[in-house]
Amino acid sequence: MTKLEIVANLSDELGLSKKEAGQAYDIVVAKIIEGLKVEGKVAINGLGTFQVKERAAREGRNPATGDTIVIPASKNVAFKVAKVLKDDLNK
Repeated sequence: MTKLEIVANLSDELGLSKKEAGQAYDIVVAKIIEGLKVEGKVAINGLGTFQVKERAAREGRNPATGDTIVIPASKNVAFKVAKVLKDDLNK
């Protein structure tokens, strides 16, 4: 499902214009991003939990040359599905 499909569904179900539904979608996504930046974790009941995970710096290899390179530390987002959703998908 794409953003446009979600916005169209919100518009139909809530009786909003597509512009208003698009703004609501953008606000929700922005708040999830803000929560990850500030708290490092966002839990949405029935869906799951987004959590920032830190990866340490490590050595790797350039596949083209075989030279050893340093891969810098980074932050990534992990998602853990809620049990309710997992159970629902596996019915």
